[in-house]
Amino acid sequence: GFEFSLGDTAVALRVITRKNTDRIARKGFEIARMRNGKRKVTAIHKANVMRVTDGLFASVCREVAKQYPDIAFNELYVDAASMRLIKEPQDFDVLVTPNMFGDILSDEAAQLIGGLGMAPGANIGDNFALFEPIHGSAPNRAGKQTANPISMILAAKMMLDWLGERYSDAKCGQAAKAIENGVIEALQSKQTVPDCGGKLTTIGMAKAIAAALK
Repeated sequence: GFEFSLGDTAVALRVITRKNTDRIARKGFEIARMRNGKRKVTAIHKANVMRVTDGLFASVCREVAKQYPDIAFNELYVDAASMRLIKEPQDFDVLVTPNMFGDILSDEAAQLIGGLGMAPGANIGDNFALFEPIHGSAPNRAGKQTANPISMILAAKMMLDWLGERYSDAKCGQAAKAIENGVIEALQSKQTVPDCGGKLTTIGMAKAIAAALK
């Protein structure tokens, strides 16, 4: 979006395009198909208020949904989605939403599973992709060995998934699954940092995950 001020008035211009909405919607349906979980995509918007911008977003998502008959599709207004994400998170699979709503809902979703240290992030383009933890640098934890390494480790897992899909390389997919299994095993055995109920350091937890790779 774009922002500018006119005296004592500040204005924000929010841009939604058909092209980019189509791209993100298709990616959402492809992820739902690849995950093979609930096989469900939820479009989250506020088209009842922002009728033009979010109206376009919602209509394009509906158009794309018709091309994926094997994937269930529904819509929620962002305020209702915020509530239901806490009330019944098990009902969701893949969420497709504009940038600002996504920034907010992703942090809410991360907290439901143990905080920002649990959640990886990805910025995926047509030809390149960047993978990173969704948290910041946390300078207050520097040198203390208390930070949860899962977000960074699962970002690498997402990178391997993307590489495997892009280059049709099954070994990348196998490596990604091994990392995920290692994280699950470390959590189940309480080989974690104190944030997750264990007594290990950041490096200690990373080593426990590495030892659990299968």
